Amino acid sequence: MAKSAGELVSVLEGEVYDVAVDIRRGSPTFGHWTAAVLSAENKRQMWVPPGFAHGFVVTSEHALFHYLVTTPYDRAADASLRWNDAALAIDWPVAAPSLSDKDTKAPLLADIPEARLPVYSA
Repeated sequence: MAKSAGELVSVLEGEVYDVAVDIRRGSPTFGHWTAAVLSAENKRQMWVPPGFAHGFVVTSEHALFHYLVTTPYDRAADASLRWNDAALAIDWPVAAPSLSDKDTKAPLLADIPEARLPVYSA
């Protein structure tokens, strides 16, 4: 798998619930996630390190999401992870989000071939 980018994300308009999941093979926190509410009002940012899956749900009427990335977009590294993977038990604030076709078809973490996952290095 190609090296994934680190992302510093923030919201310029509206509000999102932002989630990062450690998907690095061999990581002591593999499969663990963290989340934060990011909004124009609270001006919080979230750092999503390389090797982490990143997703969000808009919790306001609309949102303008802002990314700063460590490397240019790499189509070969682009992948999806099932938003409601029971093994991850992410506490999403919505029960039935509107999903893209890509996200609707996303695999569970356990079904992603090991060779497609980034490798943890201490």
